[in-house]
Amino acid sequence: MPVQWTISHPHRLVIAVARDELRLEDVENYLDGLAVVDALPYRKIFDTTHARMMLSDADVMALGARIRAYMKIATLGPLAIVAVTDRAYQQVRLFETLAEGNRPIRIFRELHLAREWLDSFGEAV
Repeated sequence: MPVQWTISHPHRLVIAVARDELRLEDVENYLDGLAVVDALPYRKIFDTTHARMMLSDADVMALGARIRAYMKIATLGPLAIVAVTDRAYQQVRLFETLAEGNRPIRIFRELHLAREWLDSFGEAV
């Protein structure tokens, strides 16, 4: 499974780790999974450190559209994305632009910095 995630409902936190080849369907399944358990408002880390980004620009645009649709039905919590390769960073920047809305989102090169930033929001987000 390219994206594995854990949800802490008491801490209102989702930690997702992508591995191997990351494709549009993998991210869509992850987002659908969060929606089903009402975790979209939670703080989230999405770590792409060990993934090969197999997303086209059209795929990233589709994800941006999906996020904007979710924003119409739910409040989305802060999102920290870890992108260590230049390709991943460029795709995440495009996603950030396309999925902009009323929620904090930042890109990091290191997981511990992403977690520090996310923890600054506390559990009440």
